[in-house]
Amino acid sequence: MIYPWQTVDWERLQQLRSHWPHALLLHGQAGIGKLHFAQHLAKGLLCEAPKPNGEPCGTCSACNWFVQGNHPDYRIVVPEALAAEVGSAGAEDNEKAAEKGDDDGKKSRTPSKEIRIEQVRALLDFTSVGSHRGGMRVVVLYPAEALNVAAANALLKTLEEPPAGVVFLLVSARIDRLLPTIISRCRQWPMGTPAPEAATAWLAAQGIADATGLLAEAGGAPLAALALANDENRPLRDWTIAQLSAGAACDAFACGETLQKLPVPLVLGWLQRWVYDLLAERTAGRPRYFPQANAALARCAAKLDAPALARYLKAVTRQRAVENHPLNARLVFEELFLGYRELFA
Repeated sequence: MIYPWQTVDWERLQQLRSHWPHALLLHGQAGIGKLHFAQHLAKGLLCEAPKPNGEPCGTCSACNWFVQGNHPDYRIVVPEALAAEVGSAGAEDNEKAAEKGDDDGKKSRTPSKEIRIEQVRALLDFTSVGSHRGGMRVVVLYPAEALNVAAANALLKTLEEPPAGVVFLLVSARIDRLLPTIISRCRQWPMGTPAPEAATAWLAAQGIADATGLLAEAGGAPLAALALANDENRPLRDWTIAQLSAGAACDAFACGETLQKLPVPLVLGWLQRWVYDLLAERTAGRPRYFPQANAALARCAAKLDAPALARYLKAVTRQRAVENHPLNARLVFEELFLGYRELFA
């Protein structure tokens, strides 16, 4: 089943069934369930007895194979680091391609966060043969922005001359990072963030306390809010917010020492959202991500210069562009938190 807020998208997509595009680009905010939607769509396309609304029947051989992760006409391509997230379906193919990733034929020590050219080339064998069941063949790529340059160019050649009967479902939370040539060869399908009421109700049904606060921190994305609720780093996040709330008293070196073992993107995300809220509080009086810290935000924002704060936010954003590079986390954090403290000088 799809998530409740995806019903409208599903119904609208069924209008394309008579002239289904060879490539569909599902894009939208991270944490709204686009991968789940794409997988359910793939299951529906492969189902041998779909319901009138396009939903898979759940009982035919194709549906059973899909659930077991061994449908012969389905492939999912993800970075090696995300293989566990997609389950058994496609994980084996991704691991085999990853083993060929290095020039010496050895598997990388750390799982790759990119979709490599070897993985895209592995699709050629899949797309060059006919369907095992006489229907469509479906390929899901997630996240599409993880395609490295070589892989993106290899995929582009396939999208330019699409094999008959093959449907590509590209899923992206950062469409701005995709090659314009790839975007131009796909039917774009923007997926909106659910209404706060629907998202909050769903989170409450999952047994999540403070659904409203978590949803705000997650930017309105319910799956991201659910992940925040179960995040083992929550105590460190709260400690970091307390440091940021201290303004000029923020201990930059303690931040570097305490947070250095955390993933750089995680801490940068906390910092970026806090600074955004400071700027929002300074200019409009309405924070977006941390409404529960409104008093601290108002106190800090009153001491800050809006243009200087905007420049600092740009600096944090630039750092996020290289957040997945092998950086010295402690030095990165010390520099950023020192810069934050200097805003209050």
